[in-house]
Amino acid sequence: MAKPGILDLPSVKDQVSAEEWEARVNLAAAYRLCADFGWDDLIYTHLSARIPGTDHHFLINPLGLMFEEITASSLVKVDLNGNLLMDTPFIPNAAGFVIHSAIHEAREDANCVIHLHTEYGVAVSNQKDGLQMLCQSSIPACANLAYHDYEGFAVNDGEKERLVADMGDKPALILRNHGTLTAGDTVAQAFELMFFLEKACKIQILSQSTGQELYKMSEEAVSNALRDLRIVAGARGADNFVWPALMRKMDRLDPSFRD
Repeated sequence: MAKPGILDLPSVKDQVSAEEWEARVNLAAAYRLCADFGWDDLIYTHLSARIPGTDHHFLINPLGLMFEEITASSLVKVDLNGNLLMDTPFIPNAAGFVIHSAIHEAREDANCVIHLHTEYGVAVSNQKDGLQMLCQSSIPACANLAYHDYEGFAVNDGEKERLVADMGDKPALILRNHGTLTAGDTVAQAFELMFFLEKACKIQILSQSTGQELYKMSEEAVSNALRDLRIVAGARGADNFVWPALMRKMDRLDPSFRD
């Protein structure tokens, strides 16, 4: 039974593969977590996940739902041309399709793509020097970051090639004057990287707001941290430890994302 205020939709669990259902549950949890962390932007911005074993088919939020309303069954399934692949009472949001389809098509390792418009993320995207390596929390993002210049609302297919070229093989992207984006082999990996990217942006703006001269890490310290990052990030920590903990959190808060 859905929580009051959450759409009560019929489950599609029996209509999809076990692999697709798992992708749906994980992506729905990520939407709810973004809402819980205050990362949502009304009905705008998007998270997507490729469906295993398909020809680049992926799941994305439908037009008109808040992140806190997303369930496994409400996600829409589309192909790279934006065609709906399953009956649904909803329609996909064209504004999110260009960015997500471009990355899913170009990057085999991008099974999940998260794109946000948070206040701190946009504030850093407006800064000429972008994200700075000011603290330990900024290292995972800064070590894996690319930039893409603003071209307008992302509804023009012509932007796809330039966006993919700017991102290259990096898993994190700052869209200048727009927001933040991460990609990962799993929902867990994309979410954890976004957590540190958003945290780094927030710390940067808060540090700059003091008006005090900022203490910069030495080149040796940065080098050591980048070396240590490979150890800390090993053994699929996001998948094995962070994500199960976050799923338990969401189950405590509201398990209706699994519907």
